Amino acid sequence: MKKNFLNKIVTGAFMVAVLGSCVKDLDRLPTNEVTAETVYSTPMGYRQAFAKVYGAWATTGNQGPAGNNDLQGVPDEGNFADFLRTFWYTQELTTDEAVLGWNDPGLPDLHNMSWSADNPVLVGLYYRSTFQITLANDFLRQSTDDKLSSRGISGADADMIRQFRNEARFVRAYQYWVLMDAYGNPPFFTDADQLGSTIPQQIKRADLFNYIESELKAIEPQMAAPRQNEYGRADQAAVWALLARLYLNAEVYTGTARYTDAITYSKRVIDAGYSLVPNYRHLFLADNHLNTNEFILTINYDGLRTQGFGGTTFLTHAAVGGNMDKSQFGIPSGGWGGIRTTKALVNLFPDANGDADKRAQFHTNGQQLEITSIGSFTHGYAITKYRNLTRTGALAPNIDPKGDHVDIDFPLFRLPEMYLIYAEAVLRGGTGGNIATALQYINAIRQRAYGNASGNIGQQQLTLDFIIDERARELYWEAHRRTDLIRFNRFTSGTYLWPWKGGVPNGRAVESYRRIFPIPSADVTANRNLVQNPGY
Repeated sequence: MKKNFLNKIVTGAFMVAVLGSCVKDLDRLPTNEVTAETVYSTPMGYRQAFAKVYGAWATTGNQGPAGNNDLQGVPDEGNFADFLRTFWYTQELTTDEAVLGWNDPGLPDLHNMSWSADNPVLVGLYYRSTFQITLANDFLRQSTDDKLSSRGISGADADMIRQFRNEARFVRAYQYWVLMDAYGNPPFFTDADQLGSTIPQQIKRADLFNYIESELKAIEPQMAAPRQNEYGRADQAAVWALLARLYLNAEVYTGTARYTDAITYSKRVIDAGYSLVPNYRHLFLADNHLNTNEFILTINYDGLRTQGFGGTTFLTHAAVGGNMDKSQFGIPSGGWGGIRTTKALVNLFPDANGDADKRAQFHTNGQQLEITSIGSFTHGYAITKYRNLTRTGALAPNIDPKGDHVDIDFPLFRLPEMYLIYAEAVLRGGTGGNIATALQYINAIRQRAYGNASGNIGQQQLTLDFIIDERARELYWEAHRRTDLIRFNRFTSGTYLWPWKGGVPNGRAVESYRRIFPIPSADVTANRNLVQNPGY
């Protein structure tokens, strides 16, 4: 991780007494001698536990139903126990933006749109999100004023921990957004539910929307002002950004449009002093922690301190193969020859070489645009967006001796998404914004992409069809696409097809119930309160 609170702490010096599953193991007790009373006995202990709440985004461990990395018999930690890797799989491999030729269990089913309730990727994301919620709940239980007082913690230390509480609630809200977006109606549990005392109830999607909204609004006044917190920690702008995303998709989640609210909260972020990094290609390099003017919240990675085969390590290595020069990507150990994109994404750009729109970062030499065999890495253009090099072209400073792990941070929210939310919400009829301002925001994105005003558009070109395409051009491979296609009714329907959608070369419509993933069958079996999503 970059220079922030997470790497100032000696991790592994404690064990929070929580379990990875919210269902099967609620009646278990810690089997080691490190209990909550020892973990939370000092301000440093709280700081360490708080770091683990955030760190669960970037690291693996304590993952599965048995409180370890064994996801119901799925042994591959890199594939299925890392949050970003599983989240990225679900958001990108199910769409026109990515294909993957590996035959690991569950992976081919994503692009084929034929997954079941036992798909290891879907199980992995479900439990990883649940695990981070469980960590946040435990921290919140242990950091009430009564707990602090009983442990003799007061003054500035107590105030610090109270601030940590607000951020833990944000992390929990974010992961509940992931579960709501992906699974619709997940089990629900908070710090008010004592660990091991109850079996979680299932919450309806619309009710979970209301809960996330209320949590974010409750913590908003107490969060650090925009850009005033440590890098990698949430502030008010992160709260506004998640609310803007929540409201943009409200009609999908609840049946009721909230585009006016999407305008309100995206504008709050926009007006908070953020600006675009001049060079788009600097956004996903090893020194992208310098992009604090554009990044709103990141998952932080460090080649020495967050070693795993998920996150941006996966996004960098898996995108390199064939005749690609590994030195151009800062990965001495080499590429894995896995993920590429389809012609549907490539064709959104004026050229594949990025001569006009610099956001087009495709490796075409030795690759064919048409994918006749998903299993062949040379079928489909490779994407060169993630590079473990600095802006000067130097190797990442914190690379591990073997060259396996990367230093690239991953933005959960960045400014252009807020520009795009504002514009889309205005076009969809939200009030409080206007087309002229939306056009200004869109052209700011495009002027950076083109290096001048040659890519600017006029008001007549600013349509919803343009927005969905521009979101792809700006945000591809950043884990947005599935959610976007669903909002535009293009995910399962036959109105928009891409290569190999539904497992056929030219694409096909698939069942509408696949707009929501299934709840893992093991949880449905173990928890009598859960009802499987329709179609599964």
